[in-house]
Parts: sequence; structure tokens; C-alpha cells
Amino acid sequence: MYNQFKSISLSHRNAPLAIREQLALNEAEAKSIMLRLKDFFDVSDILAVSTCNRTEIYYSSASDFNEEIIKILLIQKGVSDIESFKGYFERFADGDGAVQHLFQVATGLQSQVVGDMQIPNQIKHAYQWSADLNMAGPFLHRLLHTIFFANKRVAQETFFRDGAASISYAAVELLEGLMPNPKVLIVGLGEIGADVCRNLAQKQGAEVTIINRSRDKSDKLAEELGFRVADFSDIESEISRADIIVSSIVRDEPFFTKEMMVRLRGMSFKYFIDLSVPRSVSAEVEEIPGVMLYTIDSIRSKADAALHRRLEAVPHVREIIDEAVLEFNDWSKEMIVSPTIQKLKGALEQIRKEELTRFTKNLSDSELEKVERITSSMMQKILKLPVLQLKAACKRGEAETLIDVLNDLFNLEKQPEKH
Repeated sequence: MYNQFKSISLSHRNAPLAIREQLALNEAEAKSIMLRLKDFFDVSDILAVSTCNRTEIYYSSASDFNEEIIKILLIQKGVSDIESFKGYFERFADGDGAVQHLFQVATGLQSQVVGDMQIPNQIKHAYQWSADLNMAGPFLHRLLHTIFFANKRVAQETFFRDGAASISYAAVELLEGLMPNPKVLIVGLGEIGADVCRNLAQKQGAEVTIINRSRDKSDKLAEELGFRVADFSDIESEISRADIIVSSIVRDEPFFTKEMMVRLRGMSFKYFIDLSVPRSVSAEVEEIPGVMLYTIDSIRSKADAALHRRLEAVPHVREIIDEAVLEFNDWSKEMIVSPTIQKLKGALEQIRKEELTRFTKNLSDSELEKVERITSSMMQKILKLPVLQLKAACKRGEAETLIDVLNDLFNLEKQPEKH
């Protein structure tokens, strides 16, 4: 199964946001494409991962269906120019590449913001979708739990999860510290503004309203995240209503000015968080009593310090991943001999029961119990060495020869597999 694991990946490394947005999958779409793949191809252990920065599909099969899966994904998402979109995908056609890639994605090494703290939960959601559809077999179950344990080690043993290493996440962290349960107004839904919204959606307590010049974009994001929407024409009344205003408007001069704030007399205490370059909030707004301004420079400084700590932890994270992959690789190799071990146990158990039936007819219950216990113990000891030798042969890549010998010695081909 290890060598049959494959995947396709579209991510921020190869595709711009405009492309990634078109191919993002919600839960219903992810489950739909997984069911299609199951119907069309001989595949198992299907996992569909979709975040704002990547859309990926993992599967196990003796055949390479990467090109066909890319085409099905593009058709399902309504893409007409299939040939040009194909170039944005990475393909992993061997187990080593696909497993390593999933480990690196799930731990945050492949994230746009290294060490992204949201990615483990996003992988867990994808795993749940696979389990809901009974598409996660023993291989995928073991792989994902090995990854989750590696992630736990990363969090406990390194600084890889410490601090807010992105501007948008640092802004949300700042916002959380300003006041409990604030009314937050997000103005501007470019990439950084949308990221702030998605990070806020992971938190509790804030009442969020979003405003964008294009109402369609704000309606779509609000539906996804469950936020309130307001029209851009109502921005002044929304400023009066909000406690914290986060601005990522793109324009050449400040949109929020001292004159605007003076016009909105009778305001309560206000915080502005300006994430725009050039600035969209004039520095003069702080001349008004009760108004405080945080600029992108102070937020970026905090994020850069956290990012530096995370980058220093990367070598240790890679060591943890390498150890976890090695452990999983050993387990995967042992899966090859598992049917033979079960057949050998079945053959010996059948012999034991047949002989007990022949010689224990006149024994009392207590005598029969003792004989049962003794013969079971003997069988376990007889099995121990062949099982150890099989597992050792797996690690050496020599399991097939030993499997053939055991099949011939015990006529195991007639034994049914037990799982």
C-alpha cells in the first residue's frame, strides 16, 4: 500500500489566488468528488484536502490516475480551459513523495505562513470526510494518526507553533487583546482582509461585520463564515456601531480621516487596525480623544519575530517528520506480511483444535481449561520466532522469499485471511 499512495496538489507555491479560489472545495464538493473517484477508478484511502491556499487529493491505487483525477476536479468546478489549468498542479506518483508531502503539509512546513496553526485542524476535517464515506482504510488511518502524533511532538518540543507569524493572524491576536467580545468591522476583502476574516472565524466572542466595495464578494465570504454584511454606502453608521475597525482598503491616500471622525461626533472609544500599504487610516485620527491606531508596521514586527522563531525550529521539525515517516514506513512494510502471519496463526490454531478434539473428550472442565491454556501458550511461543523473522525480513526487503517458504511448509494458500 505504501508504494501505491499517490496525490495531486494545487497550492500557493504554483498557483495564484485567482486560480486557487476557482478550485477550492467545500465539504459537499469534497465528498462528491471522492465518491466519483471511488465509482470511476480502482482506488482506496481517498483524502480530499482543501484550504484557502491549497486543494489536494490523495489516494491509493496500483495505477496512476493523477491526470484523470485532475481532469475530473476541473470539470466538477466548471473549468473550461482544462489544458492550461493542468500546469498548476504538482503530481506525486510514488508513496515516498506523497507521504512526505502530506507530512509537510499537515505540520505547516508547506504553508504560506510557515507553521500555520490552522492546518492540523483542516487535515482533521478532511480525514473526517473520508471516514464519513468509509473511504479511510487501515493504511490511511495509520498514516493520519502517525501525522497527528508527529504534530503533537512538534507543538511540545519546538517553537514552531509559537506566536502569530502572519500579518492577518497577528492582527487577530492583537484584536483579541484589546477588549472582550468586541463589535468588529472588517473593511476591504483583498487577500489579507479575507485572511483576517477566516482567522476571526476560528475565534469566539467577536461580532463581525464585513464591508467591501463589491457586495458580491462580501456576501460570498459572509455565507462561508457566518458573518454579518453591510453596504459600503453605510460605512459611517457601521463605524459608529463598531468597537474595532480593521482596514485593508487599497487606495493611494487614507480613506479614514480625522475629518471623517470629527463628523461622527459622539463616538465611543474606537480602535483602528490599519493593514493597508499605503495607509488607509490617517495618523491624525489619534488626535481625536478615544481613538487609537495600530499600523501594519507594529503588527509586522511582531509577526516577523514569531516567524524567525519558527524558521529556527524547522530543522527539528524535519527530524520529527523523518522519524515518523521511518516508523510509518516500517509499519507499512509489515502490512505485506500480515496476511501470511494471520494464515499461519489460523493453520496452527486449526491443528491445535483438531488435536484437542481427539484427546480431550474424557477430561473434566478444569482439566480441559488447563490443557487449553497450555496448548495456547505453546502455540504463541512457536509463532513468535517466525513472526519476528518475517518482520525483520520486511525491513531488509526480503519478505517474499520467507513468505513463499512458509506457504509451502504449512500449505497456507488454503487458509483464509483473517483481518
